[in-house]
Amino acid sequence: MNSKRPNIIFVFSDQQRADSCGCYGQKMDITPNLDKMAEKGVIFDNAFTCQPVCGPARAAIMTGKYPTETNNYVNKKSLPINEKTIANYLSEAGYKVGYIGKWHLASHMGKEGPGQAVLDCDIDPVPPDRRGGFKDYWLASDTLEYTSHGYGGHMFDIDGNKREFPEGRYRVDAQTDWVLEYLESRERQRPFFLFVSYLEPHHQNDHDHFEGPRGSKEKFKGFEVPGDLNGAGGDWKEEYADYLGCVNSLDHNLGKIIDKVEGLGIKDETVIIYTSDHGCHFKTRNSEYKRSCHEASIKIPMVISGVGFTGNKRIKDIVSLIDIPPALLNIAGIEIPPHMQGRKLQDIISGNCPDWPEDAFIQISESQIGRAIRTQRWKYSVKAPGLKDYQDMDNKNSLIYIEDFLYDLKDDPYERNNLVEDSKYSDVREDLKNILLKRIKEIENQEPDIRVHNNGSK
Repeated sequence: MNSKRPNIIFVFSDQQRADSCGCYGQKMDITPNLDKMAEKGVIFDNAFTCQPVCGPARAAIMTGKYPTETNNYVNKKSLPINEKTIANYLSEAGYKVGYIGKWHLASHMGKEGPGQAVLDCDIDPVPPDRRGGFKDYWLASDTLEYTSHGYGGHMFDIDGNKREFPEGRYRVDAQTDWVLEYLESRERQRPFFLFVSYLEPHHQNDHDHFEGPRGSKEKFKGFEVPGDLNGAGGDWKEEYADYLGCVNSLDHNLGKIIDKVEGLGIKDETVIIYTSDHGCHFKTRNSEYKRSCHEASIKIPMVISGVGFTGNKRIKDIVSLIDIPPALLNIAGIEIPPHMQGRKLQDIISGNCPDWPEDAFIQISESQIGRAIRTQRWKYSVKAPGLKDYQDMDNKNSLIYIEDFLYDLKDDPYERNNLVEDSKYSDVREDLKNILLKRIKEIENQEPDIRVHNNGSK
């Protein structure tokens, strides 16, 4: 083993708001283990997804490319076989690579190309060539909410055999049991890279409910209502306690993973990353839970602890999920390929990076074809008129966008006052439009026309 290559454990939640965590302001005792991890490591106060949809966000993490670059701009588009992933890079560098949990990058709606059939891995095992290079250990379902519920269900092992959740065992607990089993059996095969992808706190699709551990509604009924939800519609009144129950279970099991790493004596040679794919607005911004430019959809927890990530640091700069793949390669001492769009997080931690981007670029799909930027103060979002990705599957971008939202996050942190039609902010909109156009040009090689909100937007 090369002692300079630490083990990496990537703990990935699904649809988790940053403010569900104590280290991001949650007042209930929901995430004590993550909070302790943040105290010892590095917490990114302004971390954002690059795409608030499950599959596209995962594709970005696996490749370091934006979803439109890999054609994973909506769910149900499988990750192309020829895309080199973080697992491929780490495997080439001598890592044992393993995956446990939700994958969501194998099923494909429609044909990928001549002679290629539709892939439906929602309820079937993911074929080996669709596992993104995770060749050493595999225990997963492509769409975990289709093969399991909060209690009961299964995943598939590396040979495609079902592995059932023990009866009466909550899904997060059962999945973590297998993570601990992996660590016990694999810890001598070092360095290793283990990606642990939980479904929680994502809603259970077929029930359209958040399924916390039994008793969550009572245990967490005294929650403080987040500012963006307070007085808003949606279903948060019925669902938020269970949502917090999901998060608390994740945290309890994160604690088990940390304890196991310490018990195995590998704490000083292991990096643990905790983050999520996107947030959740509880049907307050559109008809479902994400797929919007709002903070509840795009702001995520991001905490890293271990080798190179110590010292109780809080990073205020804006970072993105797209910055994680370069950071992973840097942890392993691997040269970062030029096609990766992000910047390694280590640069901003060192405090010696004067040219760090001042905004996060976000692609939005399925509810719309949209683009947004988030700066320290402003949120600016545009959408293509009359297009929705699921209705217009070949349209991953547009040559015409309409201004949709402008928020002053300094004065309006809960995004209650859309300023996009306010003439007093015309100069602000113009500046933000130019920043967004530059980002679209750099990333998508497109030069669209962005039109004002009242010019054909209806």
